[in-house]
Amino acid sequence: MAVYFDHRIAAPENSDVPSHLTWHSTFPVLAVASSSPSCGGSVDLYLQQGEHVESCHVERPYQPTVLRWHPLKPVLALGWENGEVVLLIQTSGDQIVLPSSHTACITLLEWSTSGSRLVTGDQTGALAVWKFDARGRPMGNPLVRHEYNKPLTCCIFRPASPGDDVAKLARASVSGDESALDMFSWKGAPLKMGPQEGLAFYVSTADGKVHVVDEHCKTSTLLIVEGSIKKLFYFEKREMFAVITETLMLSQYKLRPEGGAQEFMKVKLSSKAGQNTDIIWTENSLLITATGEQIVRLSDLERDDNYVLSLDETLGFEKGEIINCVSYCAAKEILAAGTSNGRIAMWKMVMQPSSRRLDTKVLWKLQTPTEIDGNVTQLQWGSSQNLLAANNSKTVLILCEHSMSAHYSQQVAAVQLTPTQLSITHFTTGVHLALQSDMHIKGVCVSKDSVTIWNGKQVNVYELSETVLRSTGSFSCDSQVVAVHDENLYTVEPNRVQIRTPQGTVKQLLTFSKAEGNPVLLNVCQSYLVVGTDTAHIRVFDLSRRDAKAHCSAKNLADQIANMGALKSVKCNASGSQVSILISQVNGRPDHKVYFYDVEMDTVTHFDFFTGRPSSGVFQPEESYKQKFQETEFRERCPVSHYWDESEPRLFVCETVPISSETSSRNHLDVVDVSVVTLFCTQDHGLLLQDCFPKPSSLQALLALDVPYYYFSCKLLFRKDDIFRPEPGEGDPGPTKASSPSHPIQSTTDAAAQFSRMVSRRSLRDFVELENCDKATRDAMLNFSFYLTIGDMDEAYKSIKHIKSKAVWENMARMCVKYRWLDVARVCLGNMGNARAAKAVKEAEAEPEPEARVAVLAVQLNMLEDAEKLYKSCQRYDLLNNFYQASGQWQQALQMAETHDRIHLRTTYYNYARHLESMGDKILALTYYEKSDTHRVEVPRMLQDDTSSLEVYVNKMKDKNIYKWWAQYLESQSDMETALQFYERAQDYLSLVRVHCYMGKIQEASQIANKTGDRAASYHLARHYEGHDDIKQAVHFYTRAQAYNNAIRLCKENGLDDQLMNLALLSNPEDMMEAACYYEEKGTHMDRAVALYHKAGYVSKALELAFATEQFSALQLIAEDLNENCDPALLSRCSEFFIKHSQYEKAVELLVAAKKYFQALELCLIQNLTITEDLAESLTVTDSKDLPEEARKELLEKIADCCMRQGNYHLATKKYAQAGNKLKAMRALLKSGDTEKIVFFANVSRQKELFIMAANYLQSLDWRKNPEILKTIISFYTKGKAPELLAGFYEVCAQVEIDEYQDYEKALDALMEAFKCLSKAKDTSGGQREVRLADLQHKISLIKKFVHIRRLYSENADEAVQLCEALLEEPEMDPAVRIGDAFGFIVEHHCHQGNFQMAYQKLEELQKLLPSQNVRYYISQPSLDALHKELGVALAQGEHRRSLKEDDEVEEELNMS
Repeated sequence: MAVYFDHRIAAPENSDVPSHLTWHSTFPVLAVASSSPSCGGSVDLYLQQGEHVESCHVERPYQPTVLRWHPLKPVLALGWENGEVVLLIQTSGDQIVLPSSHTACITLLEWSTSGSRLVTGDQTGALAVWKFDARGRPMGNPLVRHEYNKPLTCCIFRPASPGDDVAKLARASVSGDESALDMFSWKGAPLKMGPQEGLAFYVSTADGKVHVVDEHCKTSTLLIVEGSIKKLFYFEKREMFAVITETLMLSQYKLRPEGGAQEFMKVKLSSKAGQNTDIIWTENSLLITATGEQIVRLSDLERDDNYVLSLDETLGFEKGEIINCVSYCAAKEILAAGTSNGRIAMWKMVMQPSSRRLDTKVLWKLQTPTEIDGNVTQLQWGSSQNLLAANNSKTVLILCEHSMSAHYSQQVAAVQLTPTQLSITHFTTGVHLALQSDMHIKGVCVSKDSVTIWNGKQVNVYELSETVLRSTGSFSCDSQVVAVHDENLYTVEPNRVQIRTPQGTVKQLLTFSKAEGNPVLLNVCQSYLVVGTDTAHIRVFDLSRRDAKAHCSAKNLADQIANMGALKSVKCNASGSQVSILISQVNGRPDHKVYFYDVEMDTVTHFDFFTGRPSSGVFQPEESYKQKFQETEFRERCPVSHYWDESEPRLFVCETVPISSETSSRNHLDVVDVSVVTLFCTQDHGLLLQDCFPKPSSLQALLALDVPYYYFSCKLLFRKDDIFRPEPGEGDPGPTKASSPSHPIQSTTDAAAQFSRMVSRRSLRDFVELENCDKATRDAMLNFSFYLTIGDMDEAYKSIKHIKSKAVWENMARMCVKYRWLDVARVCLGNMGNARAAKAVKEAEAEPEPEARVAVLAVQLNMLEDAEKLYKSCQRYDLLNNFYQASGQWQQALQMAETHDRIHLRTTYYNYARHLESMGDKILALTYYEKSDTHRVEVPRMLQDDTSSLEVYVNKMKDKNIYKWWAQYLESQSDMETALQFYERAQDYLSLVRVHCYMGKIQEASQIANKTGDRAASYHLARHYEGHDDIKQAVHFYTRAQAYNNAIRLCKENGLDDQLMNLALLSNPEDMMEAACYYEEKGTHMDRAVALYHKAGYVSKALELAFATEQFSALQLIAEDLNENCDPALLSRCSEFFIKHSQYEKAVELLVAAKKYFQALELCLIQNLTITEDLAESLTVTDSKDLPEEARKELLEKIADCCMRQGNYHLATKKYAQAGNKLKAMRALLKSGDTEKIVFFANVSRQKELFIMAANYLQSLDWRKNPEILKTIISFYTKGKAPELLAGFYEVCAQVEIDEYQDYEKALDALMEAFKCLSKAKDTSGGQREVRLADLQHKISLIKKFVHIRRLYSENADEAVQLCEALLEEPEMDPAVRIGDAFGFIVEHHCHQGNFQMAYQKLEELQKLLPSQNVRYYISQPSLDALHKELGVALAQGEHRRSLKEDDEVEEELNMS
């Protein structure tokens, strides 16, 4: 908690009532204007504690109207009612009067953001813009003057347009951002900097106009509103402009880029008529107004949200207290409001995460008010120190925030309540005192018999004697820190520590060298003093003797700690062996480590609260370490205070806050999430976590650790007059109250102050209910806790084995819950004699989670919070639900069941309903019985004593089960008619029939049974009819009830054979068998017996009886259900029966079912039965147990042979393949002519013979027109390794090219390939291969010559013709080169040359050689036409035969590769 020191300004004696005040934004300088209607006015400057700056006094015979500080320099602009503008320089006291530009009252003074411009305006509407230099001095006459002819009211400068943020770019460059680095590099584009300040501004007038003045001082009207303008605001983030008029009409405008403004919202602000209105605007878009009411109104323009803040009477405010003024401090996020009763209310803004992600909710927490005299009319935060100035209409007070001073030592605690008052508690005697001082208290230090206070200039010492405080000394001293030990006071001054008496006499000096620095921190624990200096040195002194002696040499921590800034706090333990240190880093930020200096070992270690780990090299048991740090989640935290135990040197405690809170909050005492962490610190085992718990919200701060208690200061709920009350929720709990005598509070004042204790004690976890134990027990418990922490169970047990107190053993069992040592807990429970707890822990061993087992122990020890946390940590929500129910926390149980334990939701509802019923709350119990879906039974039971309520509930619910229950109740009360009505509503037809039968209304009962068909009702009625010997009706209703066995029984007993057959068919197989036996024994209706045996599944019996009685029609029906699971002999017998009666297909099926496959196949062959695919599959044996492999293959081949005979080649192929005879399979497939399957089967089989067979088949197809077939043929011959066949195929291809297309080039390629293939073949025919090769070679040479002749013709036609004629002389030229092609070549040549006579001679030679051939095959039609035309020779008749159309030919290209 913070207190505010109020400093009244030291105003000159002739000063009048203050009217205006304003802080400089940076310097702690306050300007106050005073005015008097008769004497004029003055302006004075004051420092942070109210000191008057005498050189800065401005006085005029007229009143000041406006005050404005330069934003950067200590220059104040003053506006007076006569139009004068004066500049007051604070550093020198100089006064500069601006050249006369105004003749009326100044209403406007506004500086630009950097102070290079000043805008002045007056009541007549005259406006002037002044330019200032870097020192804040005016530069001659105004830059421009404008006349608006109406009073000027407000002015705001528009922020500069954004440029490149240099600081942001620099950080990005350092982090490795190349693009940001390029912007600084000379290689990149020049860095565009935004202007240093915005020079354009907006000014408003009393007639509702807003004018804009641009950077060039040109003015234009921006917008017009109704009424005089009171406030102007500019929201830079949204480029929004807001205007508030005197009538509190808020208008919001969107600024257009091209100029002008567009209104998008207009709203009337709430206000109270006749009251002054104070309006402020914050950077985060909050509009705060105080309109003379008991509330403050806030409007969040960005989120479009409105809310109010009100005063709370429980915090000391009075009813009817009015808020006059408001001021907001952005740095501290505090809103201050001044009231009519002299109080200053302060709200702290807290950001609370919302349920929606990435969203936060703003909360305002009302703080303890600060009281000043009078009526607060004006408030303003200011300066870099965030000071608050308050005007109470009489004077001005400067409020400076100061952290509340508090100290504890030797069972005495002191807590500061006000700047001049302390609350003192002596825990040993129970005395509670108040100390009122005449100075502002900046520090306090207590001991068992003294209280010392100081303010940095004076030290006062008081003797604490029973119930009285008596002043024993007072002296002047500039020390900012003071420590006390026995009767000695320790103060600091440059390079030394002074040891003084309570009267201030210096007894001894502890000097420090220049390198060691100036002492700034002091701390005393037992007989040891630790001193910290401003150069990060520490020294420890032993105070146990008459003079203080150095306990160790000076230690320079800067050499041991990296990034060391300055010392924040140093504390030593009770033995002087360890010193704990908190530091700030070089950048001023607090370090998140606590450092420990071991005096004996001269080493520095640390515990890092950011990572949750101690420094490396410090021993930590791994298992214990992990368990504790998983249980305590205090990573990413920062220590803010630390203490050693008053007497136990191993025990250390500190307060930690989250890193975000530490960096964002100026005072850690305002942070909600504060954890208190206790550690053991030893040389042998290093730093060990002992305990960690969150600080209760009602406690302010940790004061000390003094086993068995933690000591905390309480938060102050309110302060009113001389009454102080802490926040409720943390009194002095448990044994503390018992140990503190209860008697009236004593005070040094005349009247005893009525206030509660401001210090609260909280027991250490290991000492709950052991607060009053003796020292031996206390030491044993500490040792037990220490050894338990390090995991040394033997030493832990040794330390407490001699203790006989059950309370001690119970407390140790509680410690076992924290450390989760169940084996030690069993020992503790045994010494406690708690058999019930021991049994529960034994039974809990069945739980798989260790936390669940420990939670059972915690429940038995009444550690309910710990049990709850343990169940949550192991996520055993079912056990947690049971725990909530057992502990009476029904709302938590319901919530847990609804969210995490839904499997037990109805059970939880039911248990809660039972609980409510036991508590007498039947209405709510009824609701939860319904939620648990047990209301049909439980509600009637619960309301059975209240018949009227139960009847109302029955009629309301309209539930069949409840109707039935109510009808049964009425039946028990003999109200049969009403019971029948409710049975009918419940649709309980059995009960209806039962009651009607009971009442003798058999006809009604029969109608109900027949109409509804209810089986139970029908059965009951059938029994009734049977009892009355009405067999026909009994059989009928037994049948409707589907109780066929009873109906069959009656039919057999009464000879109803006809009905018996139908009933048996409807019943189960047992009843069918029984009826069949009945028919068989009776010897009549044997067909019925056979049918029933068959229907019941007794096929063999049915067949036997059918054969015996020769019922052939029945045999056919039975045979349809026969399968391979039947008796083979029976199947054979049936097959013979069907063969005899020429039903061969059925006989084959039965033979197959009997697994007589060969007989079945033989029957198919004899009777020429078509073998379908289904029959073939049934004949195919898959199990080797049914048929040997050889016999199976033989069977498959016979099936395939049969399929071949029947022309089913595909099925034959399949069976041959299954038999493994792929050659026959391929032959069958070839007969089918399915080319695609032939190719597929050849590729899958990959056998040479199959490849050759497939290739031979493919040659029979039209491979000339299908290149894919041609390629497949070549591929198959190649894969089949048949080069001779492939060579023959190539020869055929060559001949086709010659005969069909006269393409000798392709024919040559084909013959070349044939030659290659034949060359690779082996000679297996006795020299025939060589003959074929020679023949191929001869053909190739002839074709080569002819191809050469054709190619030569284009170059030398005559030579080509000569060669062709020579070729004709070659022996055996044809068929390699056809004679017709050679003659045709010559004839074509002569026709082209015009030598038609020679051409005709060659044509006649060709006709003689080939008399039967058509010459048109060899000579083109144009050449023949030319011969006919030129020679007039008529061609032979044979030559006019129609030739083939070559257009229908398809040219194919052979792939010879």
